[in-house]
Amino acid sequence: MNLIEIAQAETHEVTPELIHTQTEELTTEVGHEASTEEGLLASLGINGQLFTFQLINFAVVAMILWFLILKPLTSKLTERQKKIEESLDNAERVEENLKKSEKNYQEKIDEAKVEANRIVEKSAIEATKVGGVMKEKAKEEIEHLVVQAKKNIEAEKVEVMEGLKKETANLIVSALEKILEEKVDGKKDADLIEGVLKKLK
Repeated sequence: MNLIEIAQAETHEVTPELIHTQTEELTTEVGHEASTEEGLLASLGINGQLFTFQLINFAVVAMILWFLILKPLTSKLTERQKKIEESLDNAERVEENLKKSEKNYQEKIDEAKVEANRIVEKSAIEATKVGGVMKEKAKEEIEHLVVQAKKNIEAEKVEVMEGLKKETANLIVSALEKILEEKVDGKKDADLIEGVLKKLK
């Protein structure tokens, strides 16, 4: 296993034993390669053993950085991104609910206006009907009063005529008694009155 494979092993947990094992493997591998490459590195002025240890240290630090800092940081960033997306989705849902609520509110207001107009129209019709009924009732009462007054006048007229007839009959009898100088008995009196009344009619 080389350094790149160790750095890319995201699923493995970093433990001191794993780091020690990997370091030993690298040391032995590098030791075998160092003997062949020692001549080449020496010609470039590089100490092969020091370079190998520095490379191992760099690999160990890179693995520690990856597993202890970069991997948790990446997961945190992913989690944060997920939360932001959820927040945006929630905001969109809230906005949709708000639009629906506003639409429902406007529909309720429109329904209330229609209902209010219907009630006003119904009240106007009822008022017209009640006014018509009251006029009709007043007319009937006036007609009833007129009929009653006519009856009363007719009754008074009949009563007055009866009184006049009686008074006239009495006057006629008195006048006839004076003319005839004699008292007329009941039968003659009735006959005379009846005759005079027939003439008056």
